[in-house]
Amino acid sequence: MYWTSIWGNAVSVGENRPESYSKNITLRYPVYSRFDGTAVKLTFDNYCGTEPVTIEKTTVFIYGRFYTVTFDGKEAVTIPAGENAVSDAVKFEIRAQSVFFVSFYLKDFTQMRSTVFARGPLSSGSYSLGDQTCATTLDIDISRKTHYFYFLSNVSVYTHSKNRAIVCYGDSITAQDWPDYLALRCREEGYDSTSVIRRATSGSRILREYSCITYQSYGLKGEKRFHHEVPTEGADTVIIQQGINDIIHPVGKDVNVFRPMSDLPTVEELIDGMKNYISQARSYGYKVYMGTLLPIGGWRTYAPFREEMRTAVNNWIKTTDLIDGYIDFDKALSDPANPSYFLPEYDSGDHLHPSPAGYKAMAAAVSKELLK
Repeated sequence: MYWTSIWGNAVSVGENRPESYSKNITLRYPVYSRFDGTAVKLTFDNYCGTEPVTIEKTTVFIYGRFYTVTFDGKEAVTIPAGENAVSDAVKFEIRAQSVFFVSFYLKDFTQMRSTVFARGPLSSGSYSLGDQTCATTLDIDISRKTHYFYFLSNVSVYTHSKNRAIVCYGDSITAQDWPDYLALRCREEGYDSTSVIRRATSGSRILREYSCITYQSYGLKGEKRFHHEVPTEGADTVIIQQGINDIIHPVGKDVNVFRPMSDLPTVEELIDGMKNYISQARSYGYKVYMGTLLPIGGWRTYAPFREEMRTAVNNWIKTTDLIDGYIDFDKALSDPANPSYFLPEYDSGDHLHPSPAGYKAMAAAVSKELLK
């Protein structure tokens, strides 16, 4: 028996708005467990915060019963800026394929900066006014659904040593549906010893980040993210799918003062950033798989030189011997008659992000060998 992660998200920078503080609210997130186990452990992360965060009370609800979560024996926990807190083990029997709910209460004014957007059939939550940590249902008049995950960054279960996790690391494409569809595929196809952990932040790049508050929520650059997000209890593999934002974001100060063309890396610099990821992942003892970059034809900043960069990076991913393998997401979703573009049914409409069918195709493109 050992601890293995069953649920997770990255922690990124919340959008800077005047209402970016909250008080007297409860956040509730459903957690889908891939495995049987005898206890769970929760991680709350204030990595991007600039102020301490106090969580007054946390509960887990499963099989009609609430369990109080403690931290060193105490219900309340204060997490300093830039740090995290791991709960005591919450002991109960959990069955594979179960769903339980984590609820936590923010009593006083709290900086809501450490958060991430994630979407998919297994990725949603709610927030509600007042302390609802022991409410079996949330009153719809004082509650609202959300796809923003605040502070809760990991859930581990104490389970059989045969079970393991794979980490999906990336940007908004990975922050959306395909990791959830991959988890559902594991369930449907009987890969019962594998959980899928998402570590993705929308807008993020490998080599750059924004310091202005207008785009600060686009996420931290790779050298600040990878070492913090990828090491995960029970994980032995990482799938890396990132790099397209490094290519498409810079447009020149005449177009957008915050996006100078000097931010555009060379292909060699971008590959060096990927090599750094690989080196770090190897130091964790992980197998490394990389996903090719998806089509960008029709995207608002599309240009032939960007397509050339994307193609060059993809060629490197498909030929390098530094990784254990690659997943050809590009081939799976692109139009054979016009490879710079998605197949129409796989395009969400913005020509950058896949449609739900496209995300399902990404999950289907992952090798069975990787899931065993």
